[in-house]
Amino acid sequence: MEDAEFSQLVSNVLQDHRGNRITPFEYHGKKYWLKQAEKLEGAMRFMKSDPKQALQREIAALKLLGDKQAPVPRLVDAGNDYLVLEDAGITLNRWLTVEGQPSLQSILNDAAGALAGLHKLQLAHGRPALRDIGWQQGKVTFIDFEASQLGKDLLRQQTRDLLVFVHSLYRYLGPRREMIIEAIGQYCRNGCHHVWLAAQKRLKKWQWLRPFLKPLRHRGGRDLRPVYWVLDHFKHTPGCA
Repeated sequence: MEDAEFSQLVSNVLQDHRGNRITPFEYHGKKYWLKQAEKLEGAMRFMKSDPKQALQREIAALKLLGDKQAPVPRLVDAGNDYLVLEDAGITLNRWLTVEGQPSLQSILNDAAGALAGLHKLQLAHGRPALRDIGWQQGKVTFIDFEASQLGKDLLRQQTRDLLVFVHSLYRYLGPRREMIIEAIGQYCRNGCHHVWLAAQKRLKKWQWLRPFLKPLRHRGGRDLRPVYWVLDHFKHTPGCA
């Protein structure tokens, strides 16, 4: 963004919040997020890659994805140890608790359709859980894109995306199957039924676990409970229902 006033504001926010990983701020009524290179301490300095290099990889990935018209946050500024992103709206997991929200089904359908659109761009997110998907007035944005999927089996990565998305739906919605079935149907009808079939095939060898997981479907841990529903979903639900 070529704006001296905005650049000065970013400089001020950076100076006032030096070392903070994430800092929100506003400019002319719009919300932005300043993200700084992670500050590693203790043993983590030896266990993780250089934070500035990691941030530069993220900046490069955001530029590449933006050039491909992928639904990612708009990168408006960047430096050696920071980046600034335009706000992507409330994340899907938070929309579940918003009073007077728009139709939750519409939000979920929008997200599922956007995931299909991402996959049709020959891309994969890596971890499209509801907390990593923003929605604002019908526009869906994927947050925290994981490392580039280039050079990997794309269908396998997209299959993982779908499984993570379905798992997250059941984690936050519980067994509200009708809403989830409709959302995943939206994904399939947007040209990604082949990914759904690949996910179904991938889970086939794990279906023997379903009877053992059934007693935990309402009282297991937050990550364990949805596993039964995910297996059951791909066992009994047509992809384009």
